[in-house]
Amino acid sequence: MFAGLLAGPAAHAAGHFDVDDASTLDPGQCQYETWWGRTGVEPVTGFHFGPACRVGPFELGLNLDRSSVGGVHSVTGGPQLKWNFYGQAADAPFSTAVSMGAVFDFKRGGRAGGQFVVPVTWRPLGSLQVHANVGADWATGTGVRTSRGGVGVEWALNDTVSLIVERNRASNVWTSRVGGRFSITPLISVDVSASRTGPQGVRGFVIGLNHEFSWK
Repeated sequence: MFAGLLAGPAAHAAGHFDVDDASTLDPGQCQYETWWGRTGVEPVTGFHFGPACRVGPFELGLNLDRSSVGGVHSVTGGPQLKWNFYGQAADAPFSTAVSMGAVFDFKRGGRAGGQFVVPVTWRPLGSLQVHANVGADWATGTGVRTSRGGVGVEWALNDTVSLIVERNRASNVWTSRVGGRFSITPLISVDVSASRTGPQGVRGFVIGLNHEFSWK
């Protein structure tokens, strides 16, 4: 997942952050998340666009990513499904979901990759959320499976600004990320973060936009 390489209403994680939360969109709501990022000396740059809608009990989405390094480009994408099966209320102290998706390399073909994640969210305070993930990734082309997991802490300073800190492991590499979410309106927000990845501490930066809207 490119979000990991660059290491993906009430504030919550997700967006370009690596550690997902357990919430889903409300019934009748849609959103799109888009971000641009750069990491490394070469550097690796990437662009993501991901629309999603709530359909019945499920959040159905589509992820499209384009990455570039040294003049070589890759384009990947695929569907995603997320289901919150416990603690659906916005103020529930605990909530749990499952998220799964497929990834296809549109330029090189070959075996599809994918991801399966169980996000759990704990809300000890109205302004504080702790997110934990456990799951696995399957690499496109080879199908090699690697485990993933991480913990993120999100603190809402007020109605418009939240701070997010996380530590995540994906593709056998650890990433530390710190950033913030800034709400322009109740349904539009901007994310920014800086990250360090791997034993060499490769630095990265991402900026993203999130927009939620009603389709009914």
